[in-house]
Amino acid sequence: MITTPGKLVKSIALLAAIASFGVTAASCPDTLKFVKRKLNSSETVNLCTEYSGKPLLIVNTASYCGFTPQFKGLEKLYADYKDKGLVVLGFPSHDFNQEDKDEGKTAELCELTYGVKFPMFEPMPVRGDDADPFYRKLAAQAGEAPKWNFHKYVVNREGKVIASFSAMTKPDSDDMIKAIESAM
Repeated sequence: MITTPGKLVKSIALLAAIASFGVTAASCPDTLKFVKRKLNSSETVNLCTEYSGKPLLIVNTASYCGFTPQFKGLEKLYADYKDKGLVVLGFPSHDFNQEDKDEGKTAELCELTYGVKFPMFEPMPVRGDDADPFYRKLAAQAGEAPKWNFHKYVVNREGKVIASFSAMTKPDSDDMIKAIESAM
């Protein structure tokens, strides 16, 4: 196996971050064994130390999609359930050619237009051979990769994907609410 210097640095950073927070590799679900960069920032987040043990709603987003108004519903879910531990995580993707290449514009749209306060991360591929390893894990557990923007994965406190929803499912749908409450 050939490891590029960039992958090696990320691996070392992940191990150091895990060790520094007392989270052992064995206690971290495979789904969360990643370090991701915050949107429009150089700051990184160890998904394991930040989100292990919390119910998650993970969404691939896009700024110029017909489903982009779902940001409002996602933010409402986050506001309604964050006191019960739910964290919504947004990952912009260029896979469907509807995301701005300028992360600053993406961040501005999320924050100013839709009032997004939930964590947003670096853009990444979410399907196909180029899919980010994080999204490969999600797709493998769910049995499906995103077919479009605003595909949603509900992950329980143990780090297992328990539900997967297409862009057609609105954040406030009964099925989505039931899955989120089940994850808690």
